[in-house]
Amino acid sequence: MSATPPRPAAFAGLLLALLCLLISLPLQALELDPLREGFPQADRLEPADSQWPVSRVMAGDETLGYAFESVEMAPIPAYSGKPVNLLVGIDLEGRIVQADVIGHEEPIMLVGIPEEKLEGFADDHVGAHVNDRMKVGGNLDAISGATVTVIVVSDTVMRAARLVAAEQGLIADPSATPAATVREDVFEAADWSTLTGDGTIRRLHLTHGEVDDSFVGTPAEDYMHTPQPAERTFIELFYTYLNPPTAGRNLLGDTGYEQLMERLDEGEHAIAVMGRGDYSFKGSGYVRGGIFDRIELSQNGNTVSFHDRDHIRLGNLGIEGAPPFDERDIFIIRDAAAFDPGQPWQLELLVRRASGPLDTEFSRFSADYRVPEAYIERPEPPKEVPIWVEVWKDKAFQIAVLAAGLLVLTGIMLFQDVLVKHPRILRPLRLGFLVYTLVFIGWYSLAQLSVVNILTFTNALITDFSWGSFLIDPMMFILWSFVAVSLLLWGRGVFCGWLCPFGALQDLVNKAARRLGVRQFEPPFGLHERLWALKYIILLGLFAVSLHSLGTAERYAEVEPFKTAITLRFQREWGFLLYALVLVAISAVNHKFYCRYVCPLGAGLAIPARLRLFDWLKRHRGDCGTPCQICANECEVAAIHPDGRINANECHYCLDCQITYHDDKRCPPMIKRRKRFEKASRLSRGQGGVGTHDPASARLQRIPTYQEE
Repeated sequence: MSATPPRPAAFAGLLLALLCLLISLPLQALELDPLREGFPQADRLEPADSQWPVSRVMAGDETLGYAFESVEMAPIPAYSGKPVNLLVGIDLEGRIVQADVIGHEEPIMLVGIPEEKLEGFADDHVGAHVNDRMKVGGNLDAISGATVTVIVVSDTVMRAARLVAAEQGLIADPSATPAATVREDVFEAADWSTLTGDGTIRRLHLTHGEVDDSFVGTPAEDYMHTPQPAERTFIELFYTYLNPPTAGRNLLGDTGYEQLMERLDEGEHAIAVMGRGDYSFKGSGYVRGGIFDRIELSQNGNTVSFHDRDHIRLGNLGIEGAPPFDERDIFIIRDAAAFDPGQPWQLELLVRRASGPLDTEFSRFSADYRVPEAYIERPEPPKEVPIWVEVWKDKAFQIAVLAAGLLVLTGIMLFQDVLVKHPRILRPLRLGFLVYTLVFIGWYSLAQLSVVNILTFTNALITDFSWGSFLIDPMMFILWSFVAVSLLLWGRGVFCGWLCPFGALQDLVNKAARRLGVRQFEPPFGLHERLWALKYIILLGLFAVSLHSLGTAERYAEVEPFKTAITLRFQREWGFLLYALVLVAISAVNHKFYCRYVCPLGAGLAIPARLRLFDWLKRHRGDCGTPCQICANECEVAAIHPDGRINANECHYCLDCQITYHDDKRCPPMIKRRKRFEKASRLSRGQGGVGTHDPASARLQRIPTYQEE
C-alpha cells in the first residue's frame, strides 16, 4: 500500500500554527515583563471581564490589580493631534502603581526635550488614587516647553484609570447619574382615593388560588396544605414612598410626617407598608432573629433587607377614606443601600410553605413602584468635561493679558494713519510691544507659532480633524485665530512684525546693535530678491515630507530656531544652541536675516496673505522710487522695490515708511507740499519774506497727494 503524499494545505496549517505559537510566547512576555515595575510579584496575566482589553494581574490565585493601555479607553488627542499611549497599572484599592509612556508622536518630545522627562512625569502619578485631582503646576511638576503634552498625559492616565476602576467595581461609577431628590416644596392635600388613583399609593392583591399556583410542581404543592377557596384574599398589600410631602403628610399627618423626617438621617428614605388578609407580611421571624424575612425591597439588582432597627410601627392613618388594615408599618431604607427615588423599585413579598419535616419552599411576588415625577427633581447627568475647558480655566490670566495685547495691536492697525503722524508715540509703543511679545507671549506663555502648526493642521484636515486637539492650548489657538483674521485684512506683516517672539528678539537685537554703532550689511537688491525664494523652497520641502511622515517633517522643522530660543529658552544641546545663537548674531548686522530668507512659517503665511482685503500702506505716485529712495533705503527688511512698490509678501508692517510718508521734513513730496502751503499762506496774508508752516493751524487750502490704486 503506497503512502499518501502530504498535502500542501496540511503543511500550511502546521506552519501557521507554529507561527502563532512563536508569536504568542514573546507577546505574553512583553505583556508581563513591563509590568514588573508596578507588580513585582506578578506571575501571569488573565483577561479581565471588561469592554476594553484589560488584563487582571495575578500572583497565584490572588488578584493584584489591573493593567491596560490607555489608548483603548482614553484616546485624548495631544499637541500632534494624536493620543499619547501609556501602560497603566492600578491595584485593588484604586491606586496607580505604574504609568509608563509606550508611544507618542509629540514633536516637542521627538526633538527637543529628553524622553526621560516625560517618563518621569508619568511616574509622578504612581501612588495617586484614581479619584485624586492631579493638576499640572500644583501636585505635578510641569515640563517647560511641553505644557500641552504633559496636560494630556496626566488627563489620559487619570481618566483611563478611573474608567477601569469603575468598571471593575473598585470605585463608584463617576459617569453615573446622581440620585434624584425629593421636592420638599411640592404638597397637595389629597384623600385615599386620590393617592391610590395617581399612583402615589400602590396595591398588590393576591388570592389563595394565585399563591397555590406558584407552588405547583414543587414539593410544597400538597404537603400538609389545607386548600382555601381560590377567590379568597390571601393578602391585600398597600405601599408607598413617604419622603414626598404629598404622600407623607397626607398619610401620617403633619406631626407624624415631621417626626419621621427628623428621625431620618441624610440619604435615608422611608416606605409605608399596610396589609390585610390571611397572610402577614411581617410574620414572627423578626422577633427571634431581628430580620423581616417576608418582605424585601430591590432596585437595579440591589436587594434591601429590613431589620428590627429599621422598623417603626404606624398608628392610625391621618388620611380620609383609608380602609381598615391588620398591619401598618414603616420601614427605613438606610444610606448604605444607595436608594434612588428617581429609579423604579420593587417590593418583594416572600411566601414560605413547608415541603417536608424540615424543608420549606419559597415563592416570590413582586410589586412595582415608581415615584410620580411631580414629587422629585432629577439632576443633570454628569458630562465629561473636555480637557481643553479645564486648560482654558487654568490659563485665565494668560488669556486675559493676551487678549489685552491683541486689542492694543488691533487699535494700532485701525488707527495707524493717526499714529504714524506722531512718531514720538508710535516708536516707543512699538518697542514696548516687541518686549511684550518676546517676554510674555514667547518666554512666559511659550506661544511661539511654528510651521509645525501648519503641517499638523493640514495633516488633521486630511486624516481625522478634531477641534479638541487645537483648543487644548488656548494661547496658540487665540493667536492663530487672530493671525488668520489679520492675514485677510492686512497680510502676514502683522504677525511677523508684531507677534512673532523670535522676530521680536531679532528686532530688539538689531536695534541695540544700531544704537551701539554696529555696521549693517545689506546684500544687493537683486541678490536679496532671489534669496526670498529660499524660505518657500524650505516650506514646500517640509510639506512634501509631511505627506509621507509628519514625524519626520517635524524633525526637519528644526530649521526653525523657535524651539531652542523661545520654547526652551536656550536650554538645549550645544548644536541647536549654536544654530540659534548664530542666527541671532547675524540679525545684529542684517535685520531679521532669518525671517527674510529662511523662515518657512513666514512663507506659509505669505501664501494666503495674497487674499488680503486692505492695502493701507500709502505711497506717493510718481515720486516714491522715481527718484526718491528714502523709504527703500530705510526699510529694515528691504521690502520696498527700487521703483517704490511695497512687496506685501515681505513687509513686516513696522510702519516706518508711513512715518516718513507723513514727514514734511524728510519726504520730498511732503516737503514740496509744505513749501507750497507756506507760500500760499504768506500770499494770503500779504506778507513777504520767509514764513513758517504750521500744519495744525493752516487751513487755507488743501493740496492733494496721489496714492497708488
